[in-house]
Amino acid sequence: MSYLRKLELGFVVTGSILTIIFLIVVNFITGSHHIWFIYPALALLLGPIGIYCRQKKNYTLFSILTSLLLILFLIVENYRSTPEYPWFLFSVAPLIAWPTLVYLGNQSKKMTVAVIGSAIIILYYLILNVFLSPGYPWVMFPAFAVLWWPLTLYHVKRKSYFRFSIYASLLISIFFISVNVISSPHVIWAVYPIFVVLWWPLSMYYFVYKRKLEL
Repeated sequence: MSYLRKLELGFVVTGSILTIIFLIVVNFITGSHHIWFIYPALALLLGPIGIYCRQKKNYTLFSILTSLLLILFLIVENYRSTPEYPWFLFSVAPLIAWPTLVYLGNQSKKMTVAVIGSAIIILYYLILNVFLSPGYPWVMFPAFAVLWWPLTLYHVKRKSYFRFSIYASLLISIFFISVNVISSPHVIWAVYPIFVVLWWPLSMYYFVYKRKLEL
């Protein structure tokens, strides 16, 4: 079995290397003004990495290598296309968070991890917002997405689904009001999504929570 696994890995590695070399040759023969071989090369490199980590059952290593490879790819693309603006930094946080959570395993289900992780991600994007594009506070969008992590984890652990619907609706309402005030203060449109969201805690109260109290 070990020999067959080595044979499988060797075949995939050799095939990937030869295919990448072929694509490089074709790229420069047909025209070197646009380097396109790096796109299929990225996918071809992920194949041997995935097989090796699956054989070793080391999924943490797979997440680390894949994240590093993707970050390197985005850095190269950033430098080639728009070197004056480091947009690759916007993808660094989630690409680092992936192997971190895989490494933590069951520890990632703890509230302390969720709170600290959310705070770090929000702070990271806040710094990017201030230094790279201070004209508009777009940090509220990733902050809104990340805050669902500790909020959901807290209420799921306590099975307080009715209270979760209340706090989640409050979070959504604050988000839409903030976007409305900052983006288009002359048009009051936030009331429409808020009106829809309010049906969530109301339905939870009348059809779930209230019935439990009656029983």
